Amino acid sequence: MEMPKTGLGAEAAPPEILIDHVTMEFRRAKDEASSLKELLIRSLRGGHRYEPFKALDDVSFAVAKGEVMGIVGTNGSGKSTLLKIIAGALIPTRGRVEVDRRRVQLLTLGTGFDPELTGRENVYLNGALIGYTKAFLDRHYRRIVQFAELEGFMEEKVRNYSSGMVSRLGFAVATAGDAPEILILDEVLSVGDLFFRRKSEARIREMIGGGSTVLIVSHSPSVIRSVCSRAAWIEKGRLMAVGSPDSVCRVYEERPQ
Repeated sequence: MEMPKTGLGAEAAPPEILIDHVTMEFRRAKDEASSLKELLIRSLRGGHRYEPFKALDDVSFAVAKGEVMGIVGTNGSGKSTLLKIIAGALIPTRGRVEVDRRRVQLLTLGTGFDPELTGRENVYLNGALIGYTKAFLDRHYRRIVQFAELEGFMEEKVRNYSSGMVSRLGFAVATAGDAPEILILDEVLSVGDLFFRRKSEARIREMIGGGSTVLIVSHSPSVIRSVCSRAAWIEKGRLMAVGSPDSVCRVYEERPQ
């Protein structure tokens, strides 16, 4: 198992994703107001106090073309923050990420979904955001619905869907077309029943066979072990280990609770 390094060594070929000494800091309230009245009084008196919070702290690793990289870690460890930086939704406080964002497709639970629209309407909305044409979605609509296992629910508003239903529909839309060159999945494979997870993993393997580079965040070590070719453990913003999925998941599972 590789240990975290302070720098990045030379690669035989340029990586698809290069994360180089990335630090992300936010400001959070030091002592939150306990009521609206207290919040207003503090605002008028300028009494807000903030402290810096490092969501990511000097994280460096690279993802090679065609690699399936898994990222594991507990809640609040900075995994989703890192994905947002890679996708371009956030700019790091320090460090850099090198990736061709025109080739990146990010899939998170309900990304681009409007809860007040029906499942059918959201297929076309979400598909348009990804870059599919209406004609493409017309041709693939039935297959999307069947893959998501949502026959009979497509005229329901998405706000009535469970998180698993939203995840299945989002995954089905995102993977309906040709495999994207770089696919980023945020906790998508951890939702749904065992049968659907197996279908999703099979689809990911098809995309891998097509040459896609895949980055997967999951709370489930079993998903990382079964799908990924390499893995990283991020805990409280710091990179703890990088290596084979089995070795990284093993040290993650053996961490002090």
